[in-house]
Amino acid sequence: MNLREEIEVFFTGEVDDSPATLENYSRDASLFYVKPALVVFPKNTEAIRRLVVFVNQARANGRNLSLTARAAGTDMSGGPLTESIVVEMTRHFNRIKKIGNNYAVVEPGVYYRDFEVVTLRHNLLMPSYPASRELCTVGGMVANNSGGEKTLRYGKTEKYVTALKMILQDGNEYSFKKLTVDELKAKLALETFEGKLYKDLFSLIQQNATALVAARPDVTKNSSGYSLWDVFDPSTGTFDITRLIVGSQGTFGIITEITFSLVPPELASRILVIFLNELTDLSGLTSEVLKYQPESFESYDSNTFRLAIKFFPEIIKRIRGNIFRIALSFMPEFWMLLTGGIPKLVLLMEFAGQDTVEAENKAQAAYAGLRKVFNLNMHITKNDIETAKLRVIRRESFNLLRQHIRGLRTAPFIDDFAVNPKYLPEFLERLYKLLGKYPLIYTLAGHVGDGNLHIIPLLDLIKPESKAIIIKLSQEVYALVLSYNGTITAEHNDGIIRTPFLEQAFGKAVYDLFVVTKKIFDPLNIFNPGKKVGGSMRYLESHIQTS
Repeated sequence: MNLREEIEVFFTGEVDDSPATLENYSRDASLFYVKPALVVFPKNTEAIRRLVVFVNQARANGRNLSLTARAAGTDMSGGPLTESIVVEMTRHFNRIKKIGNNYAVVEPGVYYRDFEVVTLRHNLLMPSYPASRELCTVGGMVANNSGGEKTLRYGKTEKYVTALKMILQDGNEYSFKKLTVDELKAKLALETFEGKLYKDLFSLIQQNATALVAARPDVTKNSSGYSLWDVFDPSTGTFDITRLIVGSQGTFGIITEITFSLVPPELASRILVIFLNELTDLSGLTSEVLKYQPESFESYDSNTFRLAIKFFPEIIKRIRGNIFRIALSFMPEFWMLLTGGIPKLVLLMEFAGQDTVEAENKAQAAYAGLRKVFNLNMHITKNDIETAKLRVIRRESFNLLRQHIRGLRTAPFIDDFAVNPKYLPEFLERLYKLLGKYPLIYTLAGHVGDGNLHIIPLLDLIKPESKAIIIKLSQEVYALVLSYNGTITAEHNDGIIRTPFLEQAFGKAVYDLFVVTKKIFDPLNIFNPGKKVGGSMRYLESHIQTS
């Protein structure tokens, strides 16, 4: 029997090794191509449990099989790509089980867009959604510890996961939540796989507490490595493994159920726009803006600005409303272009409230306060069309460039680093000098409020020199980021593209703790191997897609 036939004997669900399916699951939103051996679609928890037992037995017999959970495939790091078995979760694990008082219980294959429709009916929101909110699933958000435009105010996904169910390496499903001192003692007393997991993990964290605290990046958001520093709170004695599982990219087991806490959404917003002619103007500005507690604090650069003008007819098609009013809203941008006053950075501060009056008042207060301290070109959006215009420029300009340039494709590899915002003026000057050494077409955008920047160049991946640029520039940019004690990925996670750099990012001693952590959960390395630990530069280079 072949692998498909072996699994079909015991598996409840679909098992597919057709060429079309394998090709479809060979890619995600990253620059990699990795062809799986098989794709399975489990119908229930028992099917996953039996699959884990089967793979364990196969490993014991010397077969190189593994399991990689996958949902929407919007990952930009290569996280759900594997040469072995893909466990596809969107087909059957897609139920919203319960919406309660400020919480929801869901399965990992639920698309965020569908989840939000349901939560908003209850006047609730899961606010850590990423830019791919229309495409991603909640399971992917948990696996990557996703964040987005509202993270500045609300925090990342880790803040909203209150409980998880997961099938571990022994084939059993376990529940995880924050444990009190007494609950932790009870877990530590267990003479089971679960008990050993808690004992080993608790010991590792306690014995290396000082090193772990020192290794934590000096940023408010991080998806790199394993968040061992967030599990144990010595001030309360609580122990929360969910903080470790969130962002672990499916390397500990397969998540089957998630409990999220939810928040009431704001109903209206206004954006305060600042046009910066010099990067030095950022000095002190970020901390001053944050005093006014914006909903989000985003940015885009001069390249994005120029693209918005270049592709003006297509940009306006992406904005809903009266076409004449939309066109008029672009007059400030055209005027700046004509007068040679293109800003180096455009900053967007969103202020939200339960109605437009509250949102407007917050924006006006920030405007007045900033005007007293800084002499800057500032403007408050007057209506929803202006607000939508700014969002579309930031989100769509680069996509339009990609569509109009033949032979080049997006290459996300330095797409998600972060430094403490207080360092941004100096950091950006040094970053632009680095980028200037290479023949790249790119735009820079990001979340200024937490120092998280996104750069996605266009490259011809058929050319051998493109691979060399990816490796060399990654090393240089990450060295710069780490010199400020930043993180190499704030939202998008490690995957194939960044796992080889984790020892550089955290040092050998802490990286070795990540390796031990992986072995505690997954002694046989059956869950998504090569991500977080065990990745190599050779594997990275050899799986960059060239077509």
